Order: sequence, then structure tokens, then C-alpha cells
Amino acid sequence: MPQQQPPDINEARAWFQSQGWQPFPFQEEAWRAYLQGSHGMVNAPTGTGKTYSLGLATLLEFMHRHPTDYQTLANNGLQVIWITPIRALAKEIYLAMQRAVDGLGLKWQVALRTGDTTSAQRAAQKKRMPEFLITTPESLQLLLTSKGYAKVFGNLQCLIADEWHDLMGTKRAVQVELALSRLKALRPELKVWGISATIGNMDEALEVLLGNSINDEYVVIKSDIEKKLEVITILPDEIETYPWTGHLGLPLLPKIIPIIHASQSTLIFTNVRSQSEIWYQRILDAAPELAGQMAIHHGSISRELREWVEEALHEGKLKAVVCTSSLDLGVDFRPVETIIQIGGPKGIARFMQRAGRSGHQPGATSRIYFLPTNSLELIESAAMRTAIEQKVIESRIPYIRSFDVLIQYLLTLAVSDGFMPAETLAEVRGTFSYNNLTDQEWNWLLRFITTGGDSLYAYDEYKKVIIDEEGCYRMTDRRMAMQHRLSIGTIVSDPSLSVKFLSGGYLGTIEEYFVSKLQPGDVFWFSGRNLELVQIKNMQVLVRKATSQKGKVPAWLGGRLPLSSSLSAMMRAKINEAMSGPTEHEDPEITKIRPLLDKQDQRSHVPQSHEFLIEKMESREGCHVFMYPFEGRFVHEGMASLIAYRISLFKPITFSIALNDYGFELLSDQDIPIEEAIDSNIFTPDHLYDDIIASVNATEMARRKFRDIAHIAGLVFQGYPGKPMKTKHMQASSQLIFEVFREHEPQNLLFRQAFEEVMEFQLEEGRMREAMTRISRQQIVLTHPGKFTPFAFPLVVDRLREKLTSEKLEDRIKKMKLSLD
Repeated sequence: MPQQQPPDINEARAWFQSQGWQPFPFQEEAWRAYLQGSHGMVNAPTGTGKTYSLGLATLLEFMHRHPTDYQTLANNGLQVIWITPIRALAKEIYLAMQRAVDGLGLKWQVALRTGDTTSAQRAAQKKRMPEFLITTPESLQLLLTSKGYAKVFGNLQCLIADEWHDLMGTKRAVQVELALSRLKALRPELKVWGISATIGNMDEALEVLLGNSINDEYVVIKSDIEKKLEVITILPDEIETYPWTGHLGLPLLPKIIPIIHASQSTLIFTNVRSQSEIWYQRILDAAPELAGQMAIHHGSISRELREWVEEALHEGKLKAVVCTSSLDLGVDFRPVETIIQIGGPKGIARFMQRAGRSGHQPGATSRIYFLPTNSLELIESAAMRTAIEQKVIESRIPYIRSFDVLIQYLLTLAVSDGFMPAETLAEVRGTFSYNNLTDQEWNWLLRFITTGGDSLYAYDEYKKVIIDEEGCYRMTDRRMAMQHRLSIGTIVSDPSLSVKFLSGGYLGTIEEYFVSKLQPGDVFWFSGRNLELVQIKNMQVLVRKATSQKGKVPAWLGGRLPLSSSLSAMMRAKINEAMSGPTEHEDPEITKIRPLLDKQDQRSHVPQSHEFLIEKMESREGCHVFMYPFEGRFVHEGMASLIAYRISLFKPITFSIALNDYGFELLSDQDIPIEEAIDSNIFTPDHLYDDIIASVNATEMARRKFRDIAHIAGLVFQGYPGKPMKTKHMQASSQLIFEVFREHEPQNLLFRQAFEEVMEFQLEEGRMREAMTRISRQQIVLTHPGKFTPFAFPLVVDRLREKLTSEKLEDRIKKMKLSLD
């Protein structure tokens, strides 16, 4: 319970003053709330001292408990666990907390425990745990696989989840929830805190983190520091000549070279790794003087190179770094003055997060340049600025009832000291994700890990857990236990191969499906280098430096980011605003794109907020129907199939489908009865779930999703270090299990989970329902343009891109643009 007297925070203030700092009010508020025993969440902008708002509070608590001898007490056991989602951030937190520990004269050890921690360091930690441990969700779960882990956590006072907004909406957050359920049972007085940037559902984020602790004393501490953010769009000189489609944006490359030269240091963000490789090479071609002052950073290059880039950025040695989301989070690069975002980031929170990489200190302005890769992204840029001004931020949808993660967790408990089902069920139900877990589902899970369930009971490898005479569930097979420890985690990437020079230098990893298309002698770009493939041997891609300046660009599965619901709504509002006529305060992007919108209006129509536009036209390819919901490619993927299915109920008809973030195209060699379909209200949200299942290949989508679920649940083992299982074997194993469940056990919880994840996270059924409801209430505007419109043009080009070579496609685009003019 909170104390009556406000706790003393003078030691923290004094230490801040010794560093030449002044604590912010939110930091002092966090120190007091923590010392009063509350749980809570700190919500503050990047670069305002969030780490010390809670890290220092944990040190103050120890000093208050031991007022006379805190400077002499050593080996105090694990006191604080600090969860961070990325390893790069862990080092910065380590340095900050080590500085505070030394400054306050404590004998605490601060240590890291991540995937990069050596076996010698782990062994040393086993003998003496540090007082302050910075770790990841996966490494925390690994600690729970240790025999006698309860002693490790015997003195634990607090768990702090950093960058909780990033973990929310991933299965890694579920891992944290489950670990907390065990830790709270071991340490009922444990305090739970989070640190988060602003998200749309902050209250729900806190509920997910706290679980049943939400019933105790908790606070949300919001910083009143307004982060200054300057958004500057790099505008094309002539909108008429700027590409109407594409996602590279290279025609504007000459405009960013002066920006790079004018800044001390610049981060250039791309949305995908392949795009970063292209931009890195093209910038060097355009500005060779940057050689040696520029680097590339993404998740597939080697850890050593990534760490070198981060260190060089921190020390101000690099003029520019081309990067992906690998540098999105928290790391403090104070020399970075400028951010350039290549292409729409598709989300407001992501854009603000990246902008915050510059001006990474209190009071500094974050400056971000937005480089549109096609004309319509100018609308996205204007929408982004307005959303930031109005403080519109997306929500993060939490994963609930992820049975694959729960099975992995139960196996973790079974590997260490075992678990008693009744106790563990009560703990698990105390989490947000599993608070409505039924007795029937729980019994199914226990049966599944002990017998393999109704479908796999004949195979010994799925009988992982035994029940001892006391009713405790344990894993006694040492080989199974080792395989489980090696498989802990929920980040499932496509199988990758190591890229190495013949001489032995390691460069990073590349996905197998890209390498399978290469022949020895082929040249490709990777890690900012031109490489020639020599051979593929023992899951290693052996390469040498290539003399050719042309090369293929690796593609990584994962594709483009979808447009968020908040940003899509803002884009529709911007289009409506543009068609209301020019105003004195009009966005420069809207002024620039107005000729294109006028052309769209002349040829067809520009929909206002109460309207929904459909275009129907004929070409030599057949009958085209274009629709423009502006809801993002994930929603359009399901909606296009759904509308095609509902139209096919009027007459048998086959479609090909193209889609982007702004709309979709239905193409058929027959006349499409869209008029009849509109009259029959094809946009009704009624029977939506059943119609989606009937319209998309939900089984195939679920089969692909199941591969990840099977890996997380331990049904498929990816192999030992240095000896990974071949992709085709893993795929065959997971597909075989999927088919067994489909045929013999359709009520299997993992099988059902695959379909639920497809609906919720791939097709975004909830968001699609909202979109269909909105469209069903709007006025449908059907036009019959004689030729492709500016809105339709990118959809047609995207479809043709899959059929034509780049040269033929370029000729076709030129002809189509001429017909528009």
C-alpha cells in the first residue's frame, strides 16, 4: 500500500546534479510511485531519460532498505530484470545503469543476458547472478528451464519491460506475460513496470503487461515533454513526370545528396532490406565521396558489422547509414541530426519512432524528410503530418489464446523442476492472454504434451512430458530437453544460409529461397558489397568480391508493410479536403499532386468522404473493375477475394486480382456484372466470416501459418547449431501434421489457431468488417472511364510487373502514360 509520507528521492536528485542534469517532473513522479510500491507504465518520448525514470528508482529502493551499508553490500542476488526487445538497445541500457550504480557507490553488478552472451558468461552468472539483469523475452524463458530456478529469482524486486509498445502485438509479449505469471507466484510482492511510447490503446497495453496485478495499485506516468517534430517532404519538380507507381523512389535521389552533406549524420530508412541494398549502392554511385563515411544496417548482416555501425554512429564517425527497422528502436545516436524516410512507412507510430532517432536528447527537434516513391504517396505524407499534429496514433492488437506459446511455456516448466497443473492453471489464467482459458482447453493441452493428443499418440517423439507419482508434469528425456532449449522463442524466420567469403570472413545471412535461384558466377548485392556466388556448401553461401557493378538484389520474405487503419482514415480525409478546393493553409503535398487529382476527376471521379468510387472499363485484356477503399493491402487482399466471390454468385466468372494499399482490381475475360452486384449490396458486412472462408483459400493460408505455429509449439525441430534441418523437410513435416489434424482432429487447438491468426492478422477480419460497414453506408459512385485513370494506373502496372520483363514493362508504362496525357 502507498505510504503516507512521500518517499525521499534526494539521492537521485543529487546524482543528477553531479552529472550536470536536472530531473524532469515525470522522472521524479516515477521514482516516488515506484518507491510507494506501485506497478505502472512510463509513457514518454524517445530521448527524454526514460531509462533513469525507472532504473534509478530500483537503486533508490535498495538504498532505502539498507540505509547504512548499501555501499558495502555485494552479491545481493538478482534484484531487477529489465526486458528489452532488441539486443542493440541492451548495451545502451547497460552503460546507463552502470554509470548510475558507480555514481551512487553501490556494489551491484549490471549484466546482459541475450542470444549473444557467451557460454562462459552464462556459467559465471549461474554462480553469481547480477543484481541488475538486462535480457530479452527468450533469454528470460531460458532461465526458467534451469533446475532450481526459484532460487535465482528469490530476491527479485521488479521486472521492467522496455519498449512495451513494440512488444505489444507480438507473441514475444505473450512470453513475457507467461514468465511474469510464474515470477509473481514466486514473488507475490514483485513490482511490474513498463516503458512505452504512445499507442492508441495504452490502457489495454497496461492490462496486458500487468495481468491480474491490474487489481493492485498502479499508475500511468505521462511525460509533459512535447517532442518537436519537423516533417519535410522532398517534392518532385514536376508531378506529371514523376512515377505514378513503384516503391524505390530513385528519381529523387539527387535531392537527398545535399541533405546528407549538410547534416552531421543521417539515417536513411527503407521499409525492406532489398530496398536498403539498392539505395546504398545508388547513393555511392551518385556520391562516391561518401565511400568510407557511409554504411548499411539491417537484420541479415552479421552482428559484428551491425555493432560496428552502431558504435561508429554513436561516436559520430559516419555521415550516413542506410537502414531498415533494425534501427527503429531506442538506441541513442546523438550525432544523428537528420532522418530520411524512403517511401511511406505505412504507420504513424512507426514514422514518429523513426523521426525520434534524430534530436535524441531532451528539447532537441527531430527532423525527418519524407521521400515519396510514387505520386500517391504525397497524399500519405500530408496525412502523416496532420495525424502527428492531431496526436492520432495506432493501437497494437495483442495476441490472445496463442496455444503454441502456451505449449512451449509448459514444456519449459517441465524441463526444469516440473509443474503441478492446478497451480500453473491458476497462474496462467492470471494473464491477459489466457484469462478465459477453459478447463476443457487446459485438459487438452495437458493431454497433448503427454500423449501427442488424439492424432499423434502413436509417435513417441510427441510424448514429451511424463506425470510422476506426485502428479507433477516433467520432461525427463535429455535429448528432448536439449531440443526444447534450442527451440525457445516465437520469432520464426524463413530458413537462412550463412554468407561467407572463400577466405573465411562472415557477412551475414540470406534466405534460402533467394539463393536457390542463383547459379555459380551470378552476382548479387549484399551487405553493401557486390558478391559473386562461388558455391553453396553445407548451408553456407561461399562468395568472392565481384568486379561487375550490376547485380541481383536479395529479396527477403515478409514483403511490404500494410497501411495502418489510422493512416488510411487520414488519407481519405486528405483526399476529401483536397477536393473541397485550394485553401490558404493547404499542405504543399496536396498542392503538388493537385494536377493529378484534377486528371483523375476529369477522367473519372475523386471520391469525397460520403462516397465510394468504383471504375469499370474495357481493354484488350478484358473487363476491369477498380475499387478504392484506401484500407491497406492486407484488408484489400481479403476484400478483393470476398467481392469477387459475391459477384460470382450472380454468374460463374473467373477473376485475376491486383491490389495495393489504395485499392484493388478485378479483371475478367467476361463482362463483370458490377451494376447488379451493387444493387444487391455486395458490401454488406452480414455473413462476412463465412463468405471470407468461402472466397479465399483459407486452408492454404492456414497451412502456411501453421508452419510457424508447429515450430513454436515444438512439433517440428529446426535442427542443432551448425546442422539445421533442410527447409523442405521442415515444410513437409509441418504440412503432414497439418493434414493429419485436418483429416482426423479438426478441433485441435493448434489447427484452429492457424485459421484464427489468418483471419485476425493476415486478412484483418475486424478491420475489414469496419470497412465494409462504412462502404455499405456510403454513396456508390460508378464511372466508366475510357482509359486507365491515375488511381487505376498503379494497380495495372503492379499486375503487369509479374508478367513482363523490366524492359517490356517500361515500354508499356510509357505507352499507358501517353494515353493518359
